[in-house]
Amino acid sequence: MASEVMKVKLVAGVTDSENDLLAAGSGKTLTILNISICETAGAAETFDLYIRDDAGANDYEIYSDQALAANATFEHTTRIVLEATDVLSARTASSANVDVVISYLEQTL
Repeated sequence: MASEVMKVKLVAGVTDSENDLLAAGSGKTLTILNISICETAGAAETFDLYIRDDAGANDYEIYSDQALAANATFEHTTRIVLEATDVLSARTASSANVDVVISYLEQTL
């Protein structure tokens, strides 16, 4: 039986290494409704937000070198769909402390 469930994913401490934020498991489709990205260390930063297709080496950029002011929040409010084995990832340009909150709909067939 198919189901749809609203969920939230909280990720603290995104830095300059690849950080997997949200992954769509086998048999699931995730519709991301909102992403809030907050710089918490008091230093201006830039970030990349991207999808790793099939959890592989192909990165598809959503934001590249997007500015994020010190102690500021960036909001992404358009829908993003992750299909089975896709991964939403992020990284900052330098050592940083960035928190991410993702609201999404999980659909199972």
